[in-house]
Amino acid sequence: MARALQLALRGAGHTRPNPMVGAVLVKDGRIIGEGWHKQYGGPHAEVNAFARATEDPEGATLYVSLEPCSHYGKTPPCADLIIRKKVARVVAALEDPNPLVSGRGFRKLRANGIRVTVGVLAEEARHINDVFLTYVTRKRPFVLYKAAMSLDGKIACHTGESQWISSEKSREEVQRLRGILSGIMVGAGTVIADNPRLTCRMEEYENPARIIVDGKLRVPLESRIFHEPGRNIILTTSEASPEKKKALENLGVELIEADSEEPGKVDLKSAMLALGIKGIDGILLEGGPTLAASALEAGIIDAVRFYIAQKIIGGREAPSPFAGTGAAHMNEVVPLTDAVYGTSGDDLWIQAYIQREKKEPEAGEQKVEEAQTESHEETNGGNS
Repeated sequence: MARALQLALRGAGHTRPNPMVGAVLVKDGRIIGEGWHKQYGGPHAEVNAFARATEDPEGATLYVSLEPCSHYGKTPPCADLIIRKKVARVVAALEDPNPLVSGRGFRKLRANGIRVTVGVLAEEARHINDVFLTYVTRKRPFVLYKAAMSLDGKIACHTGESQWISSEKSREEVQRLRGILSGIMVGAGTVIADNPRLTCRMEEYENPARIIVDGKLRVPLESRIFHEPGRNIILTTSEASPEKKKALENLGVELIEADSEEPGKVDLKSAMLALGIKGIDGILLEGGPTLAASALEAGIIDAVRFYIAQKIIGGREAPSPFAGTGAAHMNEVVPLTDAVYGTSGDDLWIQAYIQREKKEPEAGEQKVEEAQTESHEETNGGNS
């Protein structure tokens, strides 16, 4: 299963809005075939695994990171192919929460005498497909907040200078994140101050949709982002000038009005639902500390990723990743969970998830369960 998850990641940025899926065929203790979903509309992981099988898969075990589909979409049902190939057992990490699948694939396999195990490395599989699972179950994009900071937690000098805190390697990784996620979001202040392009500079990926939070439409029409290839979306309010709205629409900009109780301020939570309707399933939030604080308060951030440089900036006035008042007491802090970390050039990076009230079961996750009675050792072996 670990190998299947590793293979699934090869589809990052190319399968959306579909999930990343990996599959491994095992027979007599040997891997005889493996595959992954390479691109949207292309053959699924199971199909590719069977196509690369070095021997007859009859009687083999198929390890797959997500429930095999049971419906006709861009491709025929994988469950039917598994049955035709006479696989003896299917081990899956997650049930697919997509209503078109959602247990139907497993039921079809079981009805045809194939043993099914669900829940092996479920947590790892769920994190790989955070974007897909959030979008399918909550109808809104998964939001990852990214920031580069010094070891003492500063994202810029007190003068505002911030180029470059992080290493070149970290900046390359951020370009990859831009390619993997379908949208990149900043505030109007960032556009006005930096006039960024907000593109992905890696040829293998498309540019993300550029999303600007601008309640009063302060961004200049001459901003570079409006003249770059790709999609531009502005989250605004009814307080904005009708003339400015018309001018932006003439530039091809999509406008979403989301009024909050505070005049001229965007309701980020409702804006996320509107972005979901527009097909935005994942967002890299790269805004400044003011937007980051608003997003955190609105509860739209799902995970954070910090690149920490081996530098000390210092200074009381030097900004940190989140502006605002912050927590007054420790019982008010935002708890994080499931942290992972590593190095990027000379930097340390750490990613963690906002801990929310746990709902059972988590999106797409199940306990390890068997369709038919098996030995205790076999049932639990995949989780050890």
